[in-house]
Amino acid sequence: MLYHLLYPLSSEFSVLNVFRYITFRSAYAAVTALIFSLFLGPWVIERLRKSSFRESIRGEGPTSHRAKAGTPTMGGVMILAAVVGSTLLWADLTNRSILLVLLVTVILGAVGFLDDYLKNVRKMQKGLIARYKLIAQVALGLLVGCVLYYWPEIPALRDATTIPFFRSDTLLLRLSLLYVPFVTFVITGSSNAVNLTDGLDGLAIGLVAIAAAGMGAFAYLSGHVTFAGYLGINYIPSAGELTVFCAALLGASLGFLYYNCHPADVFMGDTGSLPLGGALGVLAVLLKRELIWAVLGGVFFVETLSVIIQVSYFKRTGGKRFFRMAPIHHHFEQLGWAENRVVVRFWLAGILLLLVALSTLKVQ
Repeated sequence: MLYHLLYPLSSEFSVLNVFRYITFRSAYAAVTALIFSLFLGPWVIERLRKSSFRESIRGEGPTSHRAKAGTPTMGGVMILAAVVGSTLLWADLTNRSILLVLLVTVILGAVGFLDDYLKNVRKMQKGLIARYKLIAQVALGLLVGCVLYYWPEIPALRDATTIPFFRSDTLLLRLSLLYVPFVTFVITGSSNAVNLTDGLDGLAIGLVAIAAAGMGAFAYLSGHVTFAGYLGINYIPSAGELTVFCAALLGASLGFLYYNCHPADVFMGDTGSLPLGGALGVLAVLLKRELIWAVLGGVFFVETLSVIIQVSYFKRTGGKRFFRMAPIHHHFEQLGWAENRVVVRFWLAGILLLLVALSTLKVQ
């Protein structure tokens, strides 16, 4: 909004020329989202506390978590307000990539809100039926995939994705008609992966902040013609503007972490985890970094894999468990690790994977 209002005036007021720079707008998008979530936090938490939006702890979860029952949930509304509001304020709203990522974020936020409402207000134990959530995720994935395949920004990249550790300007993985299902899988899988990881105070939101920083770096470099040429990556004109969204996501995540660190004052709930995961998946798709996202978001995918292994092993062995509890962060809790220790060590793993993902830009 500010970009559209103030940048056209730069011919008369030269100081407003700063609004043309993505770095300037990204920095202030992060600051805006951070301040917004910090100041909005107490009001949102108090409103949730006075309402029926309180967490119900599953009986099959760790016994140590039962003390968390009654903690306000649906704090994801605070994250979404900060991310969407800051992006609308600082981004170029004519950019198609910005509109796509905002669309997915808002719709999955609404789906997550409905799920939390049914669980915590209507007291429906399972909330929104899983297949309905899956339908929404798949529909959005198909929408994004079809837009990119049938109306590509760069026709040469219509059905392509980059391969880690190989120069993307010389070698690409082409998926042809499988590209749309592939995009759908990435977005749906990412949304559910973050949702599964959201089980300890600060765990998921800290990893989201790390992933947002990495995606922001890829977005900026892919949208800068000089850097893209130097690094041997594909130049994607619309990608640079996604840096603003990533910065807003980073700022909002850090602001929410202030209230979500152990012992948490508020949980994000599905209102936050579903759209944040979906947004990260869309960013990976728009930046043609779907395979590198598997590295950058490695902790999320290990969490998901642990659930798949646990369920499959349980069914095949007639009730035996591969892990003491799944997702895997609960396994470490059952081994005697304190909650904060699990969270910090998973964050460290996320930072290490971020560095590995960024290293692919030079090791190619």
